[in-house]
Amino acid sequence: MKMPTMAEVQAEEADLQFTSFSNETALQLGQQLVALAQKRQAAVTIDITRNRQQLFHAAMPGTAIDNDKWLQRKINTVYEYGTSSLHKQLEMTARGQTLEEAAALDARDYAAAGGGFPVVIKGTGLVGSIAVSGLASEEDYQLIVDELRVFLR
Repeated sequence: MKMPTMAEVQAEEADLQFTSFSNETALQLGQQLVALAQKRQAAVTIDITRNRQQLFHAAMPGTAIDNDKWLQRKINTVYEYGTSSLHKQLEMTARGQTLEEAAALDARDYAAAGGGFPVVIKGTGLVGSIAVSGLASEEDYQLIVDELRVFLR
């Protein structure tokens, strides 16, 4: 799988937004992400939050505590910047910097790595995060985007 461009990521962030986001929405979306991960035989951990409250969490067979640590770092990045963590990865790569260098953010708490996606309500803004950990950066991101395309239609 090829790495998306910044323009593609920005377009997906603008397009894949919600009109509302409830606990039930998180549960349904989480269950559908699990089903997609199973279909793809992807050993991932999935996490969905609203206002930093964890509403959904699932760890597929083959994952470990390290995936939970990566999830938290990606989630923190989404909340800090209001963009996907892949957006920050592409931006930092283009700048030749790390988040630590660019913004004095501790690498133990933040990750510029794909797999964190903002939950944005149209007309309201950032309210949560969807995060996946276990695959390559662009694959974690793509799992979320592929499911959101189906879920939001």
